[in-house]
Amino acid sequence: MNSSLFHPSLSDCRRLFLRNYEVQINIGVHDFEKQGEQRVLINVDLFIPLKDSTPTGDSLEEVVDYDYMRSTIARRMEQGHIHLQETLCDDVVKAMLAHPKVRAVRVSTEKPDVYPDCESVGVEVFQIKGN
Repeated sequence: MNSSLFHPSLSDCRRLFLRNYEVQINIGVHDFEKQGEQRVLINVDLFIPLKDSTPTGDSLEEVVDYDYMRSTIARRMEQGHIHLQETLCDDVVKAMLAHPKVRAVRVSTEKPDVYPDCESVGVEVFQIKGN
């Protein structure tokens, strides 16, 4: 999961992360999934160049605010039903990469309540801006 940490183009980056952000969302392709919300865990890693994220005045304006990750996800969820976790991941990745300071992003989603015999099922996407 953390192989992205060793990518050579990220060696000068700081990693911001959001772990196991639990949301209730309308997601799924089956009819029973379209009847209501499901619990989904979302994880995000943002890779920000140190030159763009090293504060000199201990000020929030000098860094990428953690709220950016949560508010970006919230805006996507407001758009309504999503069929696939792949779509959700891709949409969140695209939105995160739109921030001018973000060089790369890793997003994963997990549906922990799908099967009784496993912890969760999910999807993960890693993308570097411009690739």
